[in-house]
Amino acid sequence: MSEQTTATESATAAKSGASATERFRSDKSSAAQTSPERVDLLAREVLSAVHETIRKNQVTYDEYNALKSWLISVGEDGEWPLFLDVFVEHVVEDVATAHRSGNKGSIEGPYYVPGAPEIGASGTVPMREGESGTPLVWTGTITSTDGSPLAGGQVEIWHADADGFYSQFAPGLPEWNLRARITTGDDGAFEITTVRPAPYQIPTDGATGKLIAAANWHAWRPAHIHVKVSAPGHETLTAQLYFPGDEHNDDDIASAVKPELMLDPKPAADGNGEQLVYDFVLDPEQS
Repeated sequence: MSEQTTATESATAAKSGASATERFRSDKSSAAQTSPERVDLLAREVLSAVHETIRKNQVTYDEYNALKSWLISVGEDGEWPLFLDVFVEHVVEDVATAHRSGNKGSIEGPYYVPGAPEIGASGTVPMREGESGTPLVWTGTITSTDGSPLAGGQVEIWHADADGFYSQFAPGLPEWNLRARITTGDDGAFEITTVRPAPYQIPTDGATGKLIAAANWHAWRPAHIHVKVSAPGHETLTAQLYFPGDEHNDDDIASAVKPELMLDPKPAADGNGEQLVYDFVLDPEQS
């Protein structure tokens, strides 16, 4: 077992879920108000779908009570952000970004943290000395849909370490480990040095894990790098970028993999790790 694994082995679904819930409450719980008419429509349709499922499958009281018990556990474990981001968010993202002609996006997930350290247009993300993982140098540009480079564009990047843990959601990790913010110059170009993340299982010792086990599903996510890309006057792009050949690209538990989000790493020219090129095209804000 590596020293880095030892440092984070006490991470649990409950601890991770509680951190994700706290982060959501501080960053996003004050969402825009929704009209009563919209709430009425959506609530009625969701409940109608639940009612139809019960009738269609002749749900028993034992099954109903098991559901109630599980729903209580999701709340007690603080896992609503995890559960919703894994099983629901990908559809919300598809609907919300269907109008875009620039890059395709993907889910944000529960582990985004704003305010990551700024490292300029070219730099290395914060990491521990001897951080596990293959060194990875990523170059790219941020442009508008008309091809013009976007000066002052930003790429926020975050990803798990080689043991599948995210900083600020697992013990023993530096606060901003493998999290950074890159700002482009006039040419819209950037270069990021990091390490290649590994596939990982979402936390399974809590309520979400109980559902996965009961349904005989797997809990794996393919290796991925999270980004949030923005520029003045343009819509923010949130995405996860994936690596070819991962055995879970085709059966991601979060259903978030898209062909357009696949990276193409090559051996680095200096023989140290890998290098890749991946560019971003942002849509202008809608008037």
